[in-house]
Amino acid sequence: MAVLDTDLDHIFPSSVLPPLWAKLVVGLVAIVCFARSYDGDFVFDDSEAIVNNKDLQAETPLGDLWHHDFWGSRLSSNTSHKSYRPLTVLTFRINYYLSGGFHPVGFHVVNILLHGGISVLMVDVFSVLFGGLQYTSKGRRLHLAPRASLLAALLFAVHPVHTECVAGVVGRADLLCALFFLLSFLGYCKAFRESNKEGTYSSTFWVLLSIFLGAVSMLCKEQGITVLGLNAVFDILVIGKFNVLEIVQKVLHKDKSLESLGMLRNGGLLFRMTLLTSGGAGMLYVRWRIMGTGPPAFTEVDNPASFADGMLVRAVNYNYYYSLNAWLLLCPWWLCFDWSMGCIPLIKSVSDWRVIALAALWFCLIGLICQALCSEDGHKRRILTLGLGFLVIPFLPASNLFFRVGFVVAERVLYLPSVGYCVLLTFGFGALSKHTKKKKLIAAVVLGILLINMLRCVVRSGQWRSEEQLFRSALSVCPLNAKVHYNIGKNLADKGNQTAAIRYYREAVRLNPKYVHAMNNLGNILKERNELQEAEELLSLAVRIQPDFAAAWMNLGIVQNSLKRFEAAEQSYRMAIKHRRKYPDCYYNLGRLYADLNRHVDALNAWRNATMLKPEHSLAWNNMIILLDNTGNLAQAEAVGREALELIPNDHSLMFSLANVLGKSQKYKESEALFLKAIKANPNAASYHGNLAVLYHRWGHLDLAKKHYEISLQLDPMASGTKENYGLLRRKLELMQKKDV
Repeated sequence: MAVLDTDLDHIFPSSVLPPLWAKLVVGLVAIVCFARSYDGDFVFDDSEAIVNNKDLQAETPLGDLWHHDFWGSRLSSNTSHKSYRPLTVLTFRINYYLSGGFHPVGFHVVNILLHGGISVLMVDVFSVLFGGLQYTSKGRRLHLAPRASLLAALLFAVHPVHTECVAGVVGRADLLCALFFLLSFLGYCKAFRESNKEGTYSSTFWVLLSIFLGAVSMLCKEQGITVLGLNAVFDILVIGKFNVLEIVQKVLHKDKSLESLGMLRNGGLLFRMTLLTSGGAGMLYVRWRIMGTGPPAFTEVDNPASFADGMLVRAVNYNYYYSLNAWLLLCPWWLCFDWSMGCIPLIKSVSDWRVIALAALWFCLIGLICQALCSEDGHKRRILTLGLGFLVIPFLPASNLFFRVGFVVAERVLYLPSVGYCVLLTFGFGALSKHTKKKKLIAAVVLGILLINMLRCVVRSGQWRSEEQLFRSALSVCPLNAKVHYNIGKNLADKGNQTAAIRYYREAVRLNPKYVHAMNNLGNILKERNELQEAEELLSLAVRIQPDFAAAWMNLGIVQNSLKRFEAAEQSYRMAIKHRRKYPDCYYNLGRLYADLNRHVDALNAWRNATMLKPEHSLAWNNMIILLDNTGNLAQAEAVGREALELIPNDHSLMFSLANVLGKSQKYKESEALFLKAIKANPNAASYHGNLAVLYHRWGHLDLAKKHYEISLQLDPMASGTKENYGLLRRKLELMQKKDV
């Protein structure tokens, strides 16, 4: 049994140490921690990646998943995020199919079970990291550190920083990536299960399987490719027993035995490194070819440090971001769904007290690296090397070292690096236990950390159940984050609380005067409240800041149309279409402008463009039918109405419009059928009953006309047209009664 495991004997009694029991405990604890999120809504990025992602629906061919990014856009598009995760999207699609639609419970349950499964797998991973690789004569790996692996797996299972990955459905990318990452690592470990006649360990099959699983991990999330680097470090420093201290000493003393180092003569090691390097290079090449137009373009608000002027300023801030990530692992109490947009102000001077965090981080890292590479204790070297490897290597894609990333700090990218943190923390507890007599105190601290983290996971999972709770929880952590205020405002606006939404949108614009999306949404609300002058100013500012912001151009056109500035409105609509060629809503609004100007042909052409781009655009179809009806083109109106109903057969507003046209064409029976079908779909529409009454009135079915006039007036007593028609009908009925008498 490993020395570290003996040091932890006071924390875990031997009765709970069999691997099966350890895995059951870890899996159950992992599920309990995040079970509260099972019935949560789709929140934050879930809307774009799942609800609005057409790749989840059966109408989209499966083959398209391999040409689209994580959000459903074509990878070849300049606006693509370039996040290529087709296997993750495929699991969303399966979820959608099995759930029968966008029902979040099934999506959340899969995430929770995935975390439970990964936590169970961590028992085996930690067993390798702490106990090393030793096999029985039958090829079964020995579990030499059951206590250490159980403690580390529990620390991993209950870490609150995992909440974003587990409770947020889009976090499945990180979960699947981690699953195949760990399977790849364990597969690589199996390559050393048997020795050949030369005494070196090698198994080409397991190495190739490990590379394949690494590729699968990368197809779930880009971070997965880093497992190849971790496997190489494991092979060289642990299996090859490469001792940096020994090499340095021999170099300094010009020792001739350096030339005969076993590692340099180890053909098996060189072969495995060649396979890993070739596999990694091939994966990167294919990934780059798939990306098409190059890396994604991020803005300054996404990652301010990467846009800083001097290289020194960038380096200092990147390192400060690293220290914040380390702090989230050490003390995951202040968690936030988004850390961008002013949440973390840039360090611009060495007098900023935050540089202390950088110094502390590198002091700890350098100390650990020295111990990991130069310690004479091989057991200690292995644990620290692999702990640092798991901590650093999976984090490299998020480090800004190789390419610019689209975030400042992201809790989700710490899912895999937290494995290394758990290794180092467990090793630290073992070292403390070894050098102190207060073992019960250490046991109490460990159990206290586990219980506090479990409680924090439960609380944080609750915050991720709805957008309102999630966004408001961020205010205490990042009050300077404009995106937090923006999202709260958007959530309030969606619920109809415009007054409160305006307040949060104004604060978002105050914190970030270039926040065009906040300006656009605020301008929309002001437009609805008829505060047109300020709405125009905000939207004009938004398009000056971002000239290709098509939605802002369209909304500016709507405001200008309301202000009777028709020429300016038309120009704004044209600018919107210029920057977004396939923009059906803009064509619809352009058609409304032309209708107001009595440019009927232009209006019909604009609405026709809208329906060509979006065949289910009900408003455009309706406006075409109504305009043709009002201008006396009943035959054309009927043709358009029938075409629309073929495409959108259950739209009651289209039924109503076509029924009006048919009634005027004296096709009473067909008109009646459509009116009744529309009323069945929307029984509380006063105009539906009123117009059906008019049809019966014309048709001579006066009793039915009277019935529907009365229903219409009950629903809308102030409808003057219906009142007038009802009065005419009553007088007609009275005259008929007098004649009968």
